[in-house]
This record gives sequence, C-alpha cells and structure tokens, in this order.
Amino acid sequence: MKRNPRKIRWTKAFRKARGKELALDTTFEFEKKRNRPLKYDRELMKKTIKAIKRIDRIRDLRQQQFYDNRMKDKKRIESEQKLKELETFKHAVAPPKAVAKSKLQLRAEEILKKKRAEQEQ
Repeated sequence: MKRNPRKIRWTKAFRKARGKELALDTTFEFEKKRNRPLKYDRELMKKTIKAIKRIDRIRDLRQQQFYDNRMKDKKRIESEQKLKELETFKHAVAPPKAVAKSKLQLRAEEILKKKRAEQEQ
C-alpha cells in the first residue's frame, strides 16, 4: 500500500516537515556528490580531510543546539502536568494528619491560584 512519507511518523520526511530534525543547514551542501574527477594532490587531500573533520564538528554542534532549543520548555511542561495530576488526585495521596503540606503541594496550590487569577482577568 502506497503512503505519503510526510504523513508517516517514523520517516525522515515527516520529521523534517514537522521541524523535529534539522532540515536546512549549510553543512549539508558539503555532502553533495561531485562528478568532476580531480588529479591527486597530497596537499589538497590533507586540506579536505581537515575540512571534513571541522564540518562534522560544526554539524554536531548545530544539531545539539537545535535539540536543546526544542527541549528547553519540556521540563517546565512536564512539571506543570505533574502538578495538575497531583491536584486532580490529591485525595488519593493525602499525607498523614501529623505531617504538614509538602513543598510540592504548596507549589501546586500556588500555581493553581495564579492560573485561576489569570483566567478571571
């Protein structure tokens, strides 16, 4: 069965179309095949190998930076989801009467108060 690769989640086309992979970068232009034969030159080969190593380092740094930018809000979103879940099911995780509220519960209450205040405005 034929399918559009941009709609199938595991394909490179899908990941690039949705911005999950680095799609446009100048370092990719160096990987293009060149069909012009060159006469062997030892100095040219040394320069080429040095350039390849440098380009690989640059590409790795850019990919890491791209990933970091994508993931920078992940921790915040996850913590908000956990606090929301804790608030929803707080009756199931009630602390003993002798123990005061934990920092996590206090923080959850503060965030919920802020959100309610923002919704009212």
